[in-house]
Amino acid sequence: MTDRELKSQLKTQIIEYLNLMDISLDDFADDTAFFGSDLGLDSIDSLELIVLLEREYGIKIENPAEGRKILVDVNHMAAYITKMGKA
Repeated sequence: MTDRELKSQLKTQIIEYLNLMDISLDDFADDTAFFGSDLGLDSIDSLELIVLLEREYGIKIENPAEGRKILVDVNHMAAYITKMGKA
């Protein structure tokens, strides 16, 4: 899977897992921040992102500090998935 395909797949999965039906793939850039001003996700959403990584990619995040570095945007998540050899 190419980097572009992985990022597109991630965006689709995030929209589905977090039920963000008012956001289209065209509105969701690879560097759109998950938390803060862009998507405005909350701590419950971060748990859903962790579940997504575990279910879809077999990646388990147990360290909160590590999670904060990964769950920034699609670029960070894709890079981590690739680094872990799960893409």
